[in-house]
Amino acid sequence: MRTARLAAAAVAAGIVLTGCNGSSGASSTGPAEITFWGWAAGYEKSVALWNRTHPDIHVTYEAITDGGAGGYDKLFTAAKAGKAPCLAQVGYETFASFLAAGVLQDVSDQLKPRRAEFADWVWGNVGVDGRTYGVPVDTAPMAMFYRADLFRKAHLAVPKTWEDFTKAAAAVKAADPSARIMNLPTDPYLYAGFAWQGGAPWFGTKGDAWSVSLDSAANTEVADYWQGLFDQDLVTSYPAFDATLYSAWSKGEVWAEVGPVWSASLIRDNAAGSAGKWAVAPMPRWNGTDTVGNSGGSATAVMKDCARPKEATEFALWMSTDTGSVSNLIASAAILPAAKSGLANKALDAPQSYYGGRPVYQLFRAEAAKVNSGWRWGPVMSTTATTLGDGLGKVHTKQSTIRDALDGAQRGTESALRSQGFSVSD
Repeated sequence: MRTARLAAAAVAAGIVLTGCNGSSGASSTGPAEITFWGWAAGYEKSVALWNRTHPDIHVTYEAITDGGAGGYDKLFTAAKAGKAPCLAQVGYETFASFLAAGVLQDVSDQLKPRRAEFADWVWGNVGVDGRTYGVPVDTAPMAMFYRADLFRKAHLAVPKTWEDFTKAAAAVKAADPSARIMNLPTDPYLYAGFAWQGGAPWFGTKGDAWSVSLDSAANTEVADYWQGLFDQDLVTSYPAFDATLYSAWSKGEVWAEVGPVWSASLIRDNAAGSAGKWAVAPMPRWNGTDTVGNSGGSATAVMKDCARPKEATEFALWMSTDTGSVSNLIASAAILPAAKSGLANKALDAPQSYYGGRPVYQLFRAEAAKVNSGWRWGPVMSTTATTLGDGLGKVHTKQSTIRDALDGAQRGTESALRSQGFSVSD
């Protein structure tokens, strides 16, 4: 418990405990052997590209289970036993949990000369108070995917604001009483993207304590918007990532999906029946602002017991910025690169046949610069996401509301923080 409290205070203050392992941060001579654990498609190909041209630093890649499906547990267990790899794929939403556990290594000095190669807000996902513990790989700005054929047939303009979106939702129902504009966002991380855009943070720090604000006025405003659409029967309420939703996309029963860049492959791979009929437009805006939300993205984290952090960081930077590596990751994993040079990659200009030959990733390139920069994740996101997801999943029964879900997540998150020894501000 004392260690947890110290870690909590360290995270809030921007200082992370990295343990006293004798090999941590050590520098030795000779060829460096770097181990790397991850699960994203294409990582092994980027590693192979590196090894062909960098004989002095050899990287061994080991594919593990997706983080949320057990990969993070494996990493934490290995770190506790002093057997963690040098590098690990860690999603932005979970990075704070790794920081709080004290299992990452500060590589700020190695990264300082390269910080300008990435947008400032991205660095906030891989460290605190200017100290950095990993290299960003990708981001996931949000936009509006929509059935261009159905919008055109209904003479419906693509909504530019959330007020427009409400009007469009009513127009869709009027045009086809069996159709709706979108599915209610009940996945907690997708829902977070709407809060992110709306300037409704969930976490912050005050001194050495965490603050939790899922029930804030700003969050209530976002919740009430989606609750209003649901109460007016203007959205569907299929489970997130469910075959029934995918079928509705294919059949034209759901006309749009406001989601992150990776929704492009999600729709493509699960709604083959509507190939060629989708287009992408900017995410509707709030109150005249020009900001978007982000829902996803990951980094290459440097683990605390890595004996060659300089070399490990060198590879991680290369993977996120080298033209060949980034082209591979775009093709293999459909990422939107976090590096500015990666955003200039010509692979993002390629026409996408599923989207009627439109180069849809060009839009996400432009929107990446508009992500709201004020968001940060907390150190108990597994609890926050589970509690919020459970609450959002009950909204369709009309026995619970999105406000109720946020209130439950607020209480569950504060309880989890305190039980793990974190200080929580009132």
